[in-house]
Amino acid sequence: MQLQAVTAALEQIVCYDKTGYTPLELAGQRIGCVNDIWRERLLAQEAAIFREENGVLKALDNEADFAARSATLAAAALRWRDAGWLNGWRDEKFTAYFTDGTPAFEMERAAFRPLGLTSRAVHLNGLQRMADGEIRMWIGRRSPFKDVAPNRLDNLMGGGIAAGESIQIALEREGWEEAGIPPTRLELLPQTALLLAERPVPRGLHREWLYVFDLWLKEGEIPQNQDGEVAEHVLMPLPEVEQHLVNGQFMSDAALTAIDCMARLGYWGDDAALHALLAGVRGVPGTDTAGR
Repeated sequence: MQLQAVTAALEQIVCYDKTGYTPLELAGQRIGCVNDIWRERLLAQEAAIFREENGVLKALDNEADFAARSATLAAAALRWRDAGWLNGWRDEKFTAYFTDGTPAFEMERAAFRPLGLTSRAVHLNGLQRMADGEIRMWIGRRSPFKDVAPNRLDNLMGGGIAAGESIQIALEREGWEEAGIPPTRLELLPQTALLLAERPVPRGLHREWLYVFDLWLKEGEIPQNQDGEVAEHVLMPLPEVEQHLVNGQFMSDAALTAIDCMARLGYWGDDAALHALLAGVRGVPGTDTAGR
């Protein structure tokens, strides 16, 4: 086992310098966090939407409801795209929430990171117990044609929860699209973990709650990608998964999900340093994270 190297890899995933970010508030509630580049852009070019007060960015003072806020920000996101500020435009919306869980607005997902808004995603660990009792993990390799992280390693499935979509519907949709898992295999699957993925990215700040599920596949159950986004699924012994984690071949959120799963399986024993890092990003499975 490579416990020290895995702990170091996990530390890189969950720890970062939080200076240089300005809190973003809407109606007196914190909803995001903006880096210095985007702070200057918003104050200079979008003064009708954003203003600064006492070191905090205030947004949408003139919009009082969900629909109005969403319309204003949809138009702003298009301006940012046309100005060349946004890449990875998906024409897909995520929902941002107030701290009490009330939906605040919906917005193009490519604009969530510039504003440091909290998105949500489902992740599925694929596990299989071999005849001799050994546990292995199904790992996906992303298509070489993906715009983001081509050929990187992923969980059995991982995908964002779109605006207006429930966690369960997202789980079933992504499970089928990425791994060919029938919805009937997932409809009663209990959530096993809740993880907060947070890190700086070139576009801003990635902040996402990961709703994690473990699916135990039987011998002969072979994942089959349906949408062309996954090149292959490989059933790996856990030491091989560990080596890929140490080598940095996983996507960051997938690495966090895999490390958490292997820790819950007891692969590294009860190591204090590893579990302290995980405790800092774990929520309570089954709770509503909207707005947190």
